[in-house]
Amino acid sequence: MTSSSSPSRKVLSKIACNRLQKELAEWQVSPPSGFKHKVIDNLQRWVIEVAGAAATLYAGETYQLQVDFPEHYPMEAPQVIFLHPAPMHPHIYSNGHICLDILYDSWSPAMTVSSVCISILSMLSSSPAKQRPDDNDRYVRNCRNGRSPKETRWWFHDDKV
Repeated sequence: MTSSSSPSRKVLSKIACNRLQKELAEWQVSPPSGFKHKVIDNLQRWVIEVAGAAATLYAGETYQLQVDFPEHYPMEAPQVIFLHPAPMHPHIYSNGHICLDILYDSWSPAMTVSSVCISILSMLSSSPAKQRPDDNDRYVRNCRNGRSPKETRWWFHDDKV
């Protein structure tokens, strides 16, 4: 996923800056297990390394998440995608878009980057098979030209994986 697919950037609000600085400081002291924040000089975009949990289909594998924070974070959810190559999972499209309700309809300002990462790792860990969503090809084709996953009307019908 390239930077051209990022949402249009607006300057972070003071509330968003303060919240992100606090979350980053907490992350540096106590990161969630299995995650590493890759240092880049940009508070509005984080790149996070994800290590597959032991005793799961993803054990020993490493992926990268890109988290783009909107102007009004945490009142608005960040955009979270997997950078290429995205893991094979029934709720992760080959372009890195993630079908997970907390990233869209079920977002709460009480959530943090850490809680989102833990939810994504839990989703990965519970998968019984490495496969793409049934509609992967159609969805990815419709997302050309940098369409944000936040522009998608997701249908959250399967909470088993």
